[in-house]
Amino acid sequence: MIRILATDGMDASAVDKLTSLGFEVVEQFFPPEQLKEAVKEFDAMVVRSATKVRKDILDAALETGRLKLVIRGGVGIDNIDSAYAKEHGITVNNTPAASSASVAELAIGHMFSMARNIGIANATMRNGEWNKKKYEGIELSGKTLGLIGFGRIAKETAKKAEVLGMNVLYTRRSGEDAQEETAKFVDLDTLIKEADFISLHIPKQADRDYVIGKEEIAAMKDGVFLINTARGGLIEEDALCDALDAGKVSAAALDVFREEPCKNERILHHPKISMTPHIGAATKEAQMRIGGEIVQIIEAFFGEHNE
Repeated sequence: MIRILATDGMDASAVDKLTSLGFEVVEQFFPPEQLKEAVKEFDAMVVRSATKVRKDILDAALETGRLKLVIRGGVGIDNIDSAYAKEHGITVNNTPAASSASVAELAIGHMFSMARNIGIANATMRNGEWNKKKYEGIELSGKTLGLIGFGRIAKETAKKAEVLGMNVLYTRRSGEDAQEETAKFVDLDTLIKEADFISLHIPKQADRDYVIGKEEIAAMKDGVFLINTARGGLIEEDALCDALDAGKVSAAALDVFREEPCKNERILHHPKISMTPHIGAATKEAQMRIGGEIVQIIEAFFGEHNE
């Protein structure tokens, strides 16, 4: 029987479907040292963002040679040493389309939270404060949203922003069809200078620690809003806090952090940051779609390899 290890959980319907197809599914999280031993006994491994499948884990799996497939239930695969896996005959897949709508909705939700001071107003009211005059907000309609990256999630975000009456700029083309979008392509420097809201939709960068740092923030409009639902570390956290303190950046929204769980005290306690604990894909609908894609990948992969 083909054994599948789901280290970060899996939608119940996907587990039921795989079981009905004759696969054994084990849902259990293992710390890295324990995972090195456990992975030797499985044919496939399904992970989310919590589990890191680095070279040492793959080397352990190679000792038995049983592991043939690693699936990231989500968009990015930067928590998997995918090149090393492929070099040693282990296939790496992800589910890039399943969570696009959910992450886009979270980005838009954070934009509303910042524009109307929803997060901080909620917090201060629970402390007995009634700051009606203090929390004057702005409307999203008529503002310019700049999208750094224009893959599936960014395109979904653009569609929703346009319905709200926002003008959308984007940089880094993702395909030939990009020119057909109503959003306008510009270079990164132009986007940074012209956007009222800037949202990041790119993977972790191999050539640098961050994309938005002190120099990039200095080039932005005064009072800009920043959103990161992509990957932790794309925004330099101390530079962001400095800009928030100075008023250069009006507010920021973060779903991802350089270290998770986040331990940066400046980030955690800054009143101008709207925060969520990496929940971009955490909707019932997205999890069902992710589970469905995982089932399809596993069924196709082991069906082909068993022929």
